Amino acid sequence: MNDTRPFSLAGRARSFSHALRGLAVLLAGQHNAWLHALATLLVIALAAWLRVSRGEWCLLVAAMGLVWMAEALNTAVEELADAVHPGQHPGVGRAKDVAAAGVLLAALAAAVVGMLILAPRLLDQLAAAA
Repeated sequence: MNDTRPFSLAGRARSFSHALRGLAVLLAGQHNAWLHALATLLVIALAAWLRVSRGEWCLLVAAMGLVWMAEALNTAVEELADAVHPGQHPGVGRAKDVAAAGVLLAALAAAVVGMLILAPRLLDQLAAAA
C-alpha cells in the first residue's frame, strides 16, 4: 500500500509515539520481555567491563536487537490472534507456537553470539585474577 500523504514531521512524531506505546505494551504485559531486559542489561554491563571491541559491540547489539524484535513480533501475533479468535483454535495455537519458536531461536542465537564473544574474555579475566 502506497502512502500518498505528504511527508511531515508531525506524522513521523505520531509514528514514533505509536512505537513507544508498543514498547510500553511489550514491557508491561510480557514476562519474557522482563527476562530479555535483564539479559540485555547484564550483557551490556559485562561487555563494558570486558571492554569488547567495536565490532563485537555491533554483533552483541544486533543479536540483542534480534531477540527484542522477535519478542515484539511474537507479542503482536498473540494480540492479533486473540482479538480475531478469542477462543481456542488449533490454527491460532499453531501460529502462536511458531511465533514463540521464533523468539526461542533468536534467543539461542544471541546466547551463542554472547558466549563466543564474552566467554573467552571472561575466562581470561578469571585466569588473571587467580
